[in-house]
Amino acid sequence: MTRDITKGNPAKVIIYFTIPLLIGNIFQQFYSMADTLIVGRTIGVNALAAVGCTGSITFLILGFAQGLTSGFSILTAQCFGAGDRQGVRHSYVASIILSILVTIILTIVSVIFARPILEMMHTPKEIIADAYNFIIIIFWGIIVSMLFNLFSNVLRALGNSKTPLIFLVIASILNIILDFVFILKFSMGVAGAAYATTISQGISAILCFVYIIKKMPILNLHREDWHLTKKILLDHLKLGLPMGFQASIIAMGTIILQFELNNLGEVSVAAYTAAQKIDILAIQPMMSFGITMATFVAQNYGANKIERIRVGIKQCSIISVVFSIAVGAFNILAGHSLIELFVGHNQPQVVSLAQVYLNINGSMYFILALLFIYRYSLQGLGQSFAPTVAGIMELFMRTFAAIILSKYLGFAGVSLANPLAWIGSCIPLGIAYYFTAKKLYAFNKPISITEK
Repeated sequence: MTRDITKGNPAKVIIYFTIPLLIGNIFQQFYSMADTLIVGRTIGVNALAAVGCTGSITFLILGFAQGLTSGFSILTAQCFGAGDRQGVRHSYVASIILSILVTIILTIVSVIFARPILEMMHTPKEIIADAYNFIIIIFWGIIVSMLFNLFSNVLRALGNSKTPLIFLVIASILNIILDFVFILKFSMGVAGAAYATTISQGISAILCFVYIIKKMPILNLHREDWHLTKKILLDHLKLGLPMGFQASIIAMGTIILQFELNNLGEVSVAAYTAAQKIDILAIQPMMSFGITMATFVAQNYGANKIERIRVGIKQCSIISVVFSIAVGAFNILAGHSLIELFVGHNQPQVVSLAQVYLNINGSMYFILALLFIYRYSLQGLGQSFAPTVAGIMELFMRTFAAIILSKYLGFAGVSLANPLAWIGSCIPLGIAYYFTAKKLYAFNKPISITEK
């Protein structure tokens, strides 16, 4: 099932497409919490710490895979919007070939350097063995993560955001079930949690693939579809690689921030962790609106409906900003009660520090809302330079907050890392969007921001 989002009221189309994305993203966050709870309650605190300390490393690699396939799917969406069915199939084939090649490289590099990276991060000796046992299985399973992201992004590029949601829910429920089976019944420890994650995601990738074969005739491949030109492959790499690196750059900033946060003590770490769980849930709608704009802009760009892009971006920006202000105010006003859900009523220091985080971040959500709109809209237009520069700015600002501000402002300095990163990222994105929009709307034709 495909959906042409180059027709109909832009606001309604955007909201309709965003809802499944939002449900899926929120569900995934709740599942992640449940998965963490299972490991901590069934194996122990050390096991929980072992799995937790691998988060930034796995995001460094798997985030790259997700960004890469998202970039590939932009070109698929542009071809679909232009009514170029053969172009859609060529893009699909190029995505498959390049994803497999990149997967081979990522797997080799990740498996070889997994242990050295854990040691370089000064992972405590009490948990490094479990951390390695967990992360090495995840890295050997990079292929299933890559394929699931590839297939789900292709479906979204063709306007289908509901089916990936269904398979995500199936994978999440299966993961929780397998956690209990492998950990409790077979006593596999943290390795069991890793196998559960890999197997469930592998099954979801297979379900996506079967659905594409049976329900997506536009993606039924023929022998001639596999005959690709060098230009097609390079076009996909030019957009996919920068989007992959953007995710990895953000992960690097998170790793640096975690180093400095650890130096502030366990109370600060606990406060940051609790506040971040609330924060991650709060930003899901803004993120979902942004992801929607990538497909919306790409399809309409392919159809050369430039005015519709302008209207859609304006309407989506208003909706997302209004929501960001509302959810930010809610987090600030209800912060204490929300934080106590995670840490209980007997941790006043943790609650107080976490409230500082929520106050600082919640008051700046409107900037994050615009960041997502600008970033994904530019990517939908096939541009990668400005979003990459924005990612570098995020890294610089987070590093500045982690190393400099944390020394002078303590926990408040660390809490400023995200808002500063958002502001730093919005500057190049806003400038790029302004000049791109000016040229597009003036000439009503595809023009690159790098065109002179």
